[in-house]
Amino acid sequence: MNGKHPQRSVLLAALPRHIVEHYPMRARTLIWATTLVIELMPPMSWPADPEVLRPRVPAEQIESVRQLTNPYSLDPETIAQGKQLFEGKGFCRTCHGLDGKGLGSDIEPGSLRGALPRNFTDKEWQTARTDGELFWILKNGSKGTAMAPFIPLVLTEEEAWKVITYVRSFARP
Repeated sequence: MNGKHPQRSVLLAALPRHIVEHYPMRARTLIWATTLVIELMPPMSWPADPEVLRPRVPAEQIESVRQLTNPYSLDPETIAQGKQLFEGKGFCRTCHGLDGKGLGSDIEPGSLRGALPRNFTDKEWQTARTDGELFWILKNGSKGTAMAPFIPLVLTEEEAWKVITYVRSFARP
């Protein structure tokens, strides 16, 4: 080795004891290499699957809901207000994460059952959902997911529109 990278034996020593005791050297090396690749990979945004792209609003309401428009524009002041609500009072960050990618920092990906929280950075999802649909979900929840109704229990309608404005900012370049 050239001295810039730790020797393999040093890195393998960092593996949990049960792996070292129960797996041969080749398996331990594979586990170590896989872990290293995952750790060094840049953060990724997974594309929406077809289930995520399916409307959550009942078919008999979808057209009228899609006509609802957000009274706020994507201006810096409204985005900042929406962010404050997303991270605070609305506690959206708990499930959707500070980065909006759909997993809060304290959630282990394998620990969830059912539909995962929406990834707000997914441009395909952003394009598929209207602001009216997002408002409806905040007001009624999303059947088949852990998304509960937030209006008026947690957020006012005005606050909900600001959160939606912030959610839309995740898709901006």
